[in-house]
Amino acid sequence: MPIKIPDQLPALSVLDKENIFVMSEHRAISQEIRPMQVAILNLMPNKIETEVQILRMLSNTPLQINIEFIRINANESKNTPTEHLDTFYHLFDDVKHKQYDGLIITGAPLALLDYSQVTFWDKICEVFDWAEKNVTSTMFSCWAAHAALYHHYGLNRHLRKNKLSGIFNHKALDEKEPLTRGFDENFNVPHSRYGYIDKSDYESISQIKVLAESEEAGVYLAASKNKQQVYLTGHPEYDTSTLHEEFLRDSLNDSGTAIPKNYYKDDNQNNPPIGSWRSHGSLLFTNWLNYYVYQITPYKLDASNIKAIHPDTVI
Repeated sequence: MPIKIPDQLPALSVLDKENIFVMSEHRAISQEIRPMQVAILNLMPNKIETEVQILRMLSNTPLQINIEFIRINANESKNTPTEHLDTFYHLFDDVKHKQYDGLIITGAPLALLDYSQVTFWDKICEVFDWAEKNVTSTMFSCWAAHAALYHHYGLNRHLRKNKLSGIFNHKALDEKEPLTRGFDENFNVPHSRYGYIDKSDYESISQIKVLAESEEAGVYLAASKNKQQVYLTGHPEYDTSTLHEEFLRDSLNDSGTAIPKNYYKDDNQNNPPIGSWRSHGSLLFTNWLNYYVYQITPYKLDASNIKAIHPDTVI
């Protein structure tokens, strides 16, 4: 949330130049406030673990947020009790008449499948198109980011021979960008994926701006210039132990699985992992909620008002 200061105070312009969010008294008086409506489309098998991780990231804000969990279909889950799904989740078809201030679409363990082989591909494309008209800002995570970029812009991912797994150093590319406001010059993020899209491919789309990258892991964060889509290829929401658990799982299937880079103390898998990314992860989600959702979403949340704030959306 911003600090509110008098309109004519010299600090107002100074702080603004430093990318510090301040609000003049005049603007503050005109603000209408209500709870934010945020939906989470959870595509991960272990939905309960993912719920905790994302809600932890969303919790560091003074905004009141009403959360709704969504799933694509009513299929049974091997990793999540049916009772949990029936109690806490809505089917997409049952909520697609609604509008939301924000939407988060998680990753999915579908890295090595062509999009045409994904059983719910037609339905997830329907979600992507629906979000254009009914959501102020959508954050696409990992697989969902690549899938949305392919659906909207035809950017196809490439697949690595070996999985990219570990903690990698990143830098933000625009000191005035609200989404990375408050970030250190260098910050860490976990990655766990096979797919990647070249930076030049992102830059070939005029509507998209690359916001943060890593020399080793490539593009980490990109967004549409109208703030309606955020593409996130890493996992800032991961717990400290998540990559370790993934490594143990992958090692059962392949004894030659490489240990996650820059993760264990002294790069020794017998040592405990080191968590070094959670503060930036929390700040990213807080910035998204504030600058990409709260500050621009219409007070009256309906499709016509969402269209009014994104009149130049071209997909």
